[in-house]
Amino acid sequence: MVDIRLPIGLMFSIFGILITGYGLMTISNTEMYQKSLNINVNIAMGVVMLAFGLIMLFFARRNKNNK
Repeated sequence: MVDIRLPIGLMFSIFGILITGYGLMTISNTEMYQKSLNINVNIAMGVVMLAFGLIMLFFARRNKNNK
């Protein structure tokens, strides 16, 4: 049986890497971030999604080792 934490962790990790990369590539575009008070929300949310994905992968792997 597949642990649901594994695919969720993979999905959030991949999306977190993609969104963080996009935020890093558009960091110099100040016009793009005017609506968000000049905060690069792509980097912030990408890092949060990546951290959540890595935590889910950690718990999925830890659970697999305990069985």
